[in-house]
Amino acid sequence: MKEIILITGAGGLIARELSKRLEKGYTVRFLTRKKRHENEFEWNIKEKTIDEKALEGISHIIHLAGANISEKRWTDERKKELISSRVDSADLLLQTLRKKDIRLKSFISASGINYYGTKTTEKIFNENDAPGNDFLSEVVVLWERAADQFKEQNLAERVVKIRTAVVLSDKEGALKKMLPTIKMGIGSPLGTGNQYMPWIHINDICSIYEFALQNPEMNGAYNAVSPQYITNKNLTENIAEVLEKPLFMPNVPGFVLKLIFGELADALLEGSRASAEKIQKAGFHFEFPDLKIALEDLLKK
Repeated sequence: MKEIILITGAGGLIARELSKRLEKGYTVRFLTRKKRHENEFEWNIKEKTIDEKALEGISHIIHLAGANISEKRWTDERKKELISSRVDSADLLLQTLRKKDIRLKSFISASGINYYGTKTTEKIFNENDAPGNDFLSEVVVLWERAADQFKEQNLAERVVKIRTAVVLSDKEGALKKMLPTIKMGIGSPLGTGNQYMPWIHINDICSIYEFALQNPEMNGAYNAVSPQYITNKNLTENIAEVLEKPLFMPNVPGFVLKLIFGELADALLEGSRASAEKIQKAGFHFEFPDLKIALEDLLKK
């Protein structure tokens, strides 16, 4: 009999791509705001309601729910939403598991590479480093603390936190947003272009979740980031090269981005490197460790 996995954040890119893989070996259920399919169950985080049938017989939860960090300006209200969608959603799951006296084999939670702070330094961050002190690192710290509760309260045998870098996909996200201007020949780096940009191919991030699920010795936080370090300028130039488009426009000034995006601009203008050593030592092998090959896979299909 197949083990049952419950995935939150059903509408997100990773959830959609990951579920295609997991359906071969597991029974996959989704938590969603509006049920459309038989294996979907409704929940409402604000009203703290959940269809408890979603949790019957489950062995694992993959918690991917969370409002998009870069979708809107960070007003005070939006900041609350970014935190609540991650923390309150986890808490609702925890309270329901406790109520139904269910103990998971694993609780695998999305997390963010911005745990280390939104800053450009020469340091290469690893999982033992302290968190940063800006808004995004605060979000991630609270996110991971909510995940850790499942093990601390004996509701999961283990907790794995996947500190995710910028996911490259041709379907949505940062890469898709960059493509139109580059295709028109007017693409350019952001700010100085020298800020590091931790990244990962969509296939590799899905593989890391699958790997975490299938390797019970994995516990704690793991950087989900390609071992190749790049800057925003490197990424822009490589996309243009793969698309065979020129790059001649000047860099987009940082103050322009701050006028448009407000505080969110910091996430675009700053960035440091993060180490993939821990996940590799656990036995994970990247399918796309090289940016050029990753872009050719995504853009030349």
